[in-house]
Parts: sequence; structure tokens; C-alpha cells
Amino acid sequence: MGDEKVKDEALEIMGLFPVLPRLVVFDLDYTLWPFYCERRSKREMLSLYPHAKGILHALKDKGIDVAIASRSPTVDIAKAFLDKLDMRSMFVAQDRNIEAVSKMGVTSILVGNGVNLEAFRQGLMEFSQRILISNAP
Repeated sequence: MGDEKVKDEALEIMGLFPVLPRLVVFDLDYTLWPFYCERRSKREMLSLYPHAKGILHALKDKGIDVAIASRSPTVDIAKAFLDKLDMRSMFVAQDRNIEAVSKMGVTSILVGNGVNLEAFRQGLMEFSQRILISNAP
């Protein structure tokens, strides 16, 4: 499935939920790409999980901020990979979100084989349910 088709399906999934997050935070290693970046060289070619780019573009199209939270000890390699993939500009600056995130509840899901449409749907469902329950009278 190509990036545009994934993006369209992700937009369709988002349309199913009455409430969407203002910010979605992704890990890098084994979430957006299938490796630990500290075990790679900046010179290597790399690829994302098949659904990652389409989901990221769908979030941006909906005006939802996207950020990274990674424990990678090789930040320079992670940044180089994001640059190679022409994706660094998709992510908002961390300091801009610290205050906003602290006021939000956090919904997190574990993705065993990288981000994909099913994990995306699950995360939005859990977020939506938590918000609707917390806003119930």
C-alpha cells in the first residue's frame, strides 16, 4: 500500500472519532523504522515501516502536531536519518509542547512491529474513549 493510500485510509479512520488529539508523539526505533539507529551509520540508506509516512502526513493534513520522544543515545544519527527521509520538518519543536502536553492526558500504545493503520486506529480509539469518559457528567 503506497503512502497516499495509507494517508487516505488514516484520514478515513480519523473521521470515525468525535475527538482527536492535538499532538501525537512517536518513538523512532521500531516504531517509525525497523531498527535501532545507534546500530547504524549516518551513511546508510534506510526505510520507514510501510504505513509510517502516510499516517504522519494524514496527521499533518488534519492539523495535528507530531513530535518525537526517543531514548536514542545517538541523536545525531536519528536527526541525519530524519533529514535523509525529508521528514525532520514534520515534527514540532519539543519545548513548544512541554506545557501543552503536561495539561493533557496521555494515551500510549505499544506497537510491536512498527506503526501501522491498526495501531493508529487503536490509539485513536483509546484516546477518544478516555476523553469521552473524562468529560461525562
